Amino acid sequence: MSGYFSRDMERLNYLMSEINEVYRDAAVKLGVSGGAMEILYTLCVAGDRCPLSDVARLSGSSRQTIHSAARRLERDGVVRLEAKNGRDKLICLTEEGRALTRKTAQRVIAIENEIFDGWEKEEREQYLRLLQKYLNDLKGRVVRL
Repeated sequence: MSGYFSRDMERLNYLMSEINEVYRDAAVKLGVSGGAMEILYTLCVAGDRCPLSDVARLSGSSRQTIHSAARRLERDGVVRLEAKNGRDKLICLTEEGRALTRKTAQRVIAIENEIFDGWEKEEREQYLRLLQKYLNDLKGRVVRL
């Protein structure tokens, strides 16, 4: 099955896969599942509460993965699920959840910030510009599939 990708695409896919693996490793080292980490991380970004559908969209994980992780976190007292409108629910951090977030997702975010802050301003801008260009091009072409 070789020949489908250019060497650069193979490298891009490899790097993206490796980055995802590092995040999974971080979750395990910090004592939470990947799905739990995605929820805690998203709640750090979105605030202490967020619709579950937004968590799935922002994390890039399936709704089922996020819902399963949310149910486990709720059972453990880390989050509270509240009715929103329709079938969607709000996921809200509890005090225990805030403490767990400080020990997990906030540590990962601090690492990300340290790395990004270590880059020159031009490097950050170029990286973000190219990622945005790739995303825009990919979305535009997938729409036409």
